Amino acid sequence: MAFKSGFVNIIGNPNVGKSTLMNQLVGEKLSIITAKAQTTRHRILGIVNGDDFQVVFSDTPGIVKPVYKLHENMMRFVRTAITDADVILYVTDVVETGDKHEQIINKLGKVQVPVIVAINKTDLADASSVALLTEQWHERLPTAVIVPIAALHGAGTGDLFELILKNLTEGPVYYPSDSLTDRPERFFVTEIIREKIFLHYKKEIPYSCEVVIDSFKEGDDMVRINAIIYVMRETQKGIIIGHKGEMLKKTGIKARLDIEKFLGKRAFLGLQVKVASDWRNNDNALKRFGY
Repeated sequence: MAFKSGFVNIIGNPNVGKSTLMNQLVGEKLSIITAKAQTTRHRILGIVNGDDFQVVFSDTPGIVKPVYKLHENMMRFVRTAITDADVILYVTDVVETGDKHEQIINKLGKVQVPVIVAINKTDLADASSVALLTEQWHERLPTAVIVPIAALHGAGTGDLFELILKNLTEGPVYYPSDSLTDRPERFFVTEIIREKIFLHYKKEIPYSCEVVIDSFKEGDDMVRINAIIYVMRETQKGIIIGHKGEMLKKTGIKARLDIEKFLGKRAFLGLQVKVASDWRNNDNALKRFGY
């Protein structure tokens, strides 16, 4: 039997469930998930290996109109994902309308690779509404395959995976067969800390923060990690730390527990908070933060 492989790039608007779907398809939590928009900032690969296939999924930031240079860099990940895909998986949901970001939809109608539209969160709508949405997406993208799913519950994701395999062609092994992702462990540690910031702080605070690993020292039974949370203003630094350091301590404890689960060993996590003024518009800072 021929070996199939390829890059399946997941794109779509914020909060439609791209990261939830990626984690379901890969079988591991690689992308952070919160109810807030624009949680995903980087392009993250998740690799699924089988005896006769290798599927390389790519989770991308939600499509936004750039306001900061950070957004411009995030949208570059999206544009690249459209041009280097073997299969494009466009995720929408039962709430948003098909005319949102019409420029991207028009691009999808012109690509030369298979396009699959996954209508997510079908558990929140009745069958007739889902059928109507499916028909509308068929009209917008006649050559695409439309698949209703509920990624949070895993409904329809098995059929979606089989459809993806059918659309892949014969190809090489791109990554070692035991690979789960192309990112190092320390990247996922920063993502876990960022997730806790999104969960524990309100308004603009999570969007003003970036996390950098200052040191990562592995021992036989423990890993010792020191991380820096960068904010844009002194007032934000005070909010992150909280009264007598209570908020930072809470964030650190929650992050450490998840880090231990991810790494499979005990962890020490030290957190510092520093100010990097307007880092979202600073090219040098963005480069240092991996954008």
